Amino acid sequence: MELYVFMFMLAALVSSENKVVHEDYFLMGCSNTEKEHMYGMDGEELYHSDFIKGEGVVTLPDFADPIGYDGFYQQGLSEMQVCKANLDVSIKAYKNPQEKMDKPQTSIYAEEDVQLNVENTLICHVNGFFPPPVRVTWTKNNEALKEDSLSQYRPNDDGTYNIFSSLTFTPQEGDIYSCSVKHVALDEPQTKTWEVDVAVPGVGPAVFCGVGLSLGLLGVAAGTFFLIKGNNCN
Repeated sequence: MELYVFMFMLAALVSSENKVVHEDYFLMGCSNTEKEHMYGMDGEELYHSDFIKGEGVVTLPDFADPIGYDGFYQQGLSEMQVCKANLDVSIKAYKNPQEKMDKPQTSIYAEEDVQLNVENTLICHVNGFFPPPVRVTWTKNNEALKEDSLSQYRPNDDGTYNIFSSLTFTPQEGDIYSCSVKHVALDEPQTKTWEVDVAVPGVGPAVFCGVGLSLGLLGVAAGTFFLIKGNNCN
C-alpha cells in the first residue's frame, strides 16, 4: 500500500457586517506517484497546480478577482518537496501503519439532457473515499476509452474525498458506457454503467387526439342535422 501524506488547512472567514461565514481551505498532498496543491473556498476550487502540464490553473473568472501571483506555481513545486520530505520521515517513523479506509461510492450521469447525435458529457462522480488515490477508467460497448479530464481530489466535511472524471460523447441509440473505479478499500473494481436510451414520442396520443376530434366533429354534424329536421317538423 502506498502512503499518502495530506495537509488540510481550514479557516473560517466571518463578515461582521452581514454575519456571513465562509470556509477557506488549502490542500497539499503527495505520494510516491501523485501530487496535489489546491486552494478553495466554500467547497469550490479557486486554484490548483497542474504538475503534469507544469502550470498553475486559476479556476475563477477574471471578474471574480481570482487568486494568484507570479511564482504561485513555483511555490507549489517547493511545497511538494516539503511534502515528499515529510513523507519519507513518516514512513521511517510510523513504519507504514494500516490506514483507516472508506470505500468510494460511484455514480454516472449525463451533464445535459440527452439527445441522439448531439454531443454531451458523461460525468463519473467518485465520492466518500479515503485515502486517495483512486483510478478511473471508461469503456464504450466494452472497448476502453480515454477520459477527457480528471478533477483534483476535493475534501468532504467528514474527512473523505471526492473526484470527478468526464468523458465527451455523442449519444447513439443502444450504446453502453461504463465507469470503473479502483481503490485500495475495494476487493474488485466498482463499475457503474450508463445506456443511451432516449424516449421517442409515441403515435398513440396523436391518434387518440385525431379520433377524438373526428368524433367531436361528427357529433356536431349529427346534432345540426337533427336540429334542422326538428325545425322542419314544426
